[in-house]
Amino acid sequence: MMKRLAALSLLSVGLALAQRPSRNVPLTVPAGTPLRLYLTKRIPRRLNAPVQAKMLAPLYAFDREVIPAGTEVFGTVTRLQPVPTAERTKAMMSGDFTPLHLAEVRFTSMRLPDGRQIPIDTVESAELNSLFPPKPPKPRRQNGQTKNDGTHGNGTQIVKDQIDARVSALKSIPDVVQGPGKKDKLEDFLWAKLPYHPQFVRAHTRFDAELRGSLDFGSATVSQNSLALLGSQPSGESTVHARLVTPLASKISTQGQTVRAVLDEPLFSANHQLVLPAGTQLDGTVVLVKKAGWFHHAGRLRFTFEGVQLSSEALALLAPPAGLPVPTEERTLQFRTQSTLRAAESGGAPVKVDSEGGVQASESKTRLVGVALAAAAATHSGLGDSKTNSNGVTTQGRNTGGRVLGGGSGFGLIGSIAAQLSSNTSLGLAYYGLARSVYVGVIARGPEAEFLRNATVDIGFDVRKPVEDMKVKSGGADHN
Repeated sequence: MMKRLAALSLLSVGLALAQRPSRNVPLTVPAGTPLRLYLTKRIPRRLNAPVQAKMLAPLYAFDREVIPAGTEVFGTVTRLQPVPTAERTKAMMSGDFTPLHLAEVRFTSMRLPDGRQIPIDTVESAELNSLFPPKPPKPRRQNGQTKNDGTHGNGTQIVKDQIDARVSALKSIPDVVQGPGKKDKLEDFLWAKLPYHPQFVRAHTRFDAELRGSLDFGSATVSQNSLALLGSQPSGESTVHARLVTPLASKISTQGQTVRAVLDEPLFSANHQLVLPAGTQLDGTVVLVKKAGWFHHAGRLRFTFEGVQLSSEALALLAPPAGLPVPTEERTLQFRTQSTLRAAESGGAPVKVDSEGGVQASESKTRLVGVALAAAAATHSGLGDSKTNSNGVTTQGRNTGGRVLGGGSGFGLIGSIAAQLSSNTSLGLAYYGLARSVYVGVIARGPEAEFLRNATVDIGFDVRKPVEDMKVKSGGADHN
């Protein structure tokens, strides 16, 4: 019965499209859609500071790009939000008494590559914990690929491969963005040693700015041929770029929790026929949750998507043609599928995605370097400096350098100054810093796997459910 209903549904869709060789589609970007941005210049964390950014990824409406990547976007810092209490306390325990803040930015206009200025209005948004690298990623060498032999043809191909790699990278934000590098972390570490210091948002920092209102780009005509596969099962190994509507975190999420995502970009077949337009909803569930544990055991998550629900614009294209009876109830086209996570941009610590779609938070082993440095500072802070007088006699003198390092390890610049009072003060501050470093770097809980609202995810389809499972049902989405 279900297969017969599915066949009749597909037949009615085919008849509708056959009688309508072309259709007009409104090109509207709905409110709530995030603009994927990155800062082009460093900005101070102060009110009304001007902000310049660029689009990291293009913006789509239905089946086409309406705002290209690289479009300039402008705004201002409208609010300074205090950091969480735990982060503030941690900074003060290290001798940093700066009132730390996050800068929330509101974007108000954008300038397209052709020079047109478009007014926009976005929700105030704080920076994300990721950066867009200033240099393009290197193209990956395929298996069996040979090195350049110096010929002109190979040189041209290499340039083309680099361009293709750059374009491909821009289509997958999780593969492009990265966390702060070693240089950035060192700079933050040195600033944190001062009791008070200026605050900046570094260049290339990511922002996801939600639109307060919709953006209208008119309409476009789509042909019958381009819609032949609309709403069908994506082919195996297809990947869609989407955003999570449901925030997730290994600390608070539960197994069986409903997960929803929305396509940021349309999905096309190999011959460029539209399969799923931008705005298509994916429905899924959380299948595994593991909280972070002590001694830096990282949190884990796994969630899969089983249902696909078309947008209202797509449903309008699949509506019966004039003259045919129209159902009295709203109809929703949804089909079952099987898809898993392939890449993701985390809202907290960086995450790794395994071959089965599982997500585990990750962190750099460089935290152990801090423990080693704190141990070295504690070892040398109480030693005396060897001094040789004119008679060749070696004596122990004031260990100024060791006290500076020991006190700074424990309490920053204030600790370096206080350590000069006595060797016992220096030792106390140094071992306080060592104890704190051991706790933070070795004993403390690991990072949680966390995804904020609008987190960017790449989702791959796996053909386990045949197209015959497609079905048309009345009312809301089917989550079975």
